[in-house]
Amino acid sequence: MSSVRDKVTVVTGAGSGIGRRLALELARRGARLAISDVNETGLTETADQAKALGAEVHTARLDVADRDAVVAYAAAVEEHYGVVHQVYNNAGIASSGTVLDGEWSEYDTVLGINLFGVINGTKAFLPAIVRSGDGHVVNVSSLNGIMAQPGMSAYCTAKFGVRGFTETLRAEMLASGAPVGVTVVHPGGVKTNIATAAFERGSAAGRTTAADEARTRTYNEKLLKMPADQAARIIVDGVEGGKPRVLVGNDAKFVDLFVRLVPRFYPAALVRFGGKVLGGS
Repeated sequence: MSSVRDKVTVVTGAGSGIGRRLALELARRGARLAISDVNETGLTETADQAKALGAEVHTARLDVADRDAVVAYAAAVEEHYGVVHQVYNNAGIASSGTVLDGEWSEYDTVLGINLFGVINGTKAFLPAIVRSGDGHVVNVSSLNGIMAQPGMSAYCTAKFGVRGFTETLRAEMLASGAPVGVTVVHPGGVKTNIATAAFERGSAAGRTTAADEARTRTYNEKLLKMPADQAARIIVDGVEGGKPRVLVGNDAKFVDLFVRLVPRFYPAALVRFGGKVLGGS
């Protein structure tokens, strides 16, 4: 068990949802925070709440898809604190669209944030994390990094990529003997605004349909159920416990087992039930 107390912890996408709750949970446990988001209003709210818990907080507006900006941010955080122990690459967006009809631009956007944002954050912070002598990289995938759903091709591609990237990193850290733990996180249905934000983004681009609206409503009312603060506790408990893989929620655990038991048949089962198993995170 390795405590996060007094550790310098970086959280991306901290302006809302799981990212905000991760930052606040880390603050409660005595971590020093470096938090970022593209939404400066949400980020400020998170920072104020973390400071009220007694945490030291460094904030920055950051687009994780901008590699140069992430590299500069990593240098700024290390300069500010003198050390970086942990990074939680959490920033992400939801997306829908089939392979046949999906827009090229949607793949660029979703992969840029959900996959390359994780790669950018990991590579930018990893040298400092190794130098800390007691580091940890935490990358947030999804239940959809275990199970692919129809109509979510860009999102599933990114989240499977996060899983593969993170598991590769863990093997490399073990092989090199580096003092760095590595954890991949697979949240199930966590109650955040991710589905609504995806619908609003699609609506602004003129790409949403009545089916998309119904899907968003189903996610929010029936599938995204676990409180985000509970999810954050599970994740930080897993990190402190040195777990390489954290499944958040019974739904994630069920789907993980289901896919392992019947990998050949699960796509047909999804189609039969309309693909509405649960939302991503």
